Amino acid sequence: MFNLYLTALKSLAIKETNRYMRIWVQTLVPPVITTSLYFVIFGNLIGGRIGEMAGFSYMEFIVPGLIMMSVITSSYSNVASSFFSQKFQKNIEELLVAPVPTHVIIWGFVIGGLGRSILVGALVTLISLFFVPLHVFSWTMVIVTLLLTAVLFSLAGLLNGIFAQSFDDVSIVPTFVLQPLTYLGGVFYSISMLPPIWQAVSKVNPIVYMISGFRFGFLGVEDVPLAISIAILVLFIVVLYSVCWYLIDRGRGLRS
Repeated sequence: MFNLYLTALKSLAIKETNRYMRIWVQTLVPPVITTSLYFVIFGNLIGGRIGEMAGFSYMEFIVPGLIMMSVITSSYSNVASSFFSQKFQKNIEELLVAPVPTHVIIWGFVIGGLGRSILVGALVTLISLFFVPLHVFSWTMVIVTLLLTAVLFSLAGLLNGIFAQSFDDVSIVPTFVLQPLTYLGGVFYSISMLPPIWQAVSKVNPIVYMISGFRFGFLGVEDVPLAISIAILVLFIVVLYSVCWYLIDRGRGLRS
């Protein structure tokens, strides 16, 4: 039985991987171009006037945040669009009636989002080498934070795909929720620069903890304690996974 489930998981993961690799010009190239523009505008043109931040040049400081921003966007959009497309085409019903556990369905989509986000993150990192030297303080924190964040936003994208009733619904959350939270999550600044009240407000934003942990992996500086960052990531993953499992298992919004 385990081998059958493993085969199902592998098949679903391969299908999801082939999906974004088949249209790589749309899935892998745009984040790289967008991030390159950030490097040029905020790094070269504006960074020289800002000076150092936390003992590093402004360009070095924002690189981890820009990588994380591309990872968040890629993992979320990949799963949200893929899952809703299968709902729209009624293909999801084939999965629901198949003798496949809900856990396998969830991880099949998550692996797709994870793979795309890692590829995009690697490409953005390579582009950053044209602007700044690579600093890695802790590979462990880089990898752990990257994987946890990609899994978290893959699950968030899956949740969006479950509730979405139209293609517009898939784009609403990234545009009006995800993007503002990312920009206010410390990508371009350290929250320690803010007044105490705004620091407290910023810590309500979960993306702050992801970027802080990821930046520590590269530069060894943090806005919030590492243990709290990891705990927040794990907590959100458990909550989102449980909600996704319940909704898919019950067929909420999936069965016509």
